[in-house]
Amino acid sequence: MTLVDIEVGLRDQRGTLDLQDIVESAATFLEGATAREIIRWAAATFGDRLCLTSSMSDALLIDLVSRVKPGVDVLFIDTGYHFAETVGTRDAVRQVYNVNVIDVKPSRTVAEQDRDLGPRLFGRNPDLCCYLRKVEPLNRALEPYLAWISGIRRDESPARADARVVEWDAKRQMVKVNPIAAWTQEDVDNYIADNGVLINPLHYDNYPSIGCAPCTRQVAEGEDPRSGRWAGLGKVECGIHL
Repeated sequence: MTLVDIEVGLRDQRGTLDLQDIVESAATFLEGATAREIIRWAAATFGDRLCLTSSMSDALLIDLVSRVKPGVDVLFIDTGYHFAETVGTRDAVRQVYNVNVIDVKPSRTVAEQDRDLGPRLFGRNPDLCCYLRKVEPLNRALEPYLAWISGIRRDESPARADARVVEWDAKRQMVKVNPIAAWTQEDVDNYIADNGVLINPLHYDNYPSIGCAPCTRQVAEGEDPRSGRWAGLGKVECGIHL
């Protein structure tokens, strides 16, 4: 029996396909599948109601998904605090890949946020800053979709260690697909090298994990790759994946 057979059976029983039923059957069926197989399933199941998100740290996920679903919507959260190299990577992605990059902007500009909440909110209350400039804008941008594809991996942090290849995003009431959840950093490096994937040039300058410029520092050899994010602030996640 294939996953399609399972989904057809669910439709026969209930008339419509419940998204949480999709998650439970797909998460089990697709564990151990290749990233391309997982993406192919997501594209066939959700069609144009599927998108992916990218921080433009690299274009690995964009490369993977665009090979299966050309023209896919790519949501890029333009926080107003990005490195110039990150914005340049976004611009290059638009030229190189067959995707539709959508800039997702916060409801306030940086200047308006400084006016309303005081300057350097990222240093005083990083959780609130991330919520206003990342989480809330993404929540709005995801509303038209039934599912979104994320590039999180289990080996990135303890908070992501239990990520499934298909999950129910309860906060947003939609399906979340993590096709490279089981990949290692070696898998990532090999795919980028073998396929000539665009990467953010900051990686060559000891920025293995790239976020907003005020909150991201270079990482010394031997340090955890994510230790440069929110360094000294006791913060490890922006809130998008929690």
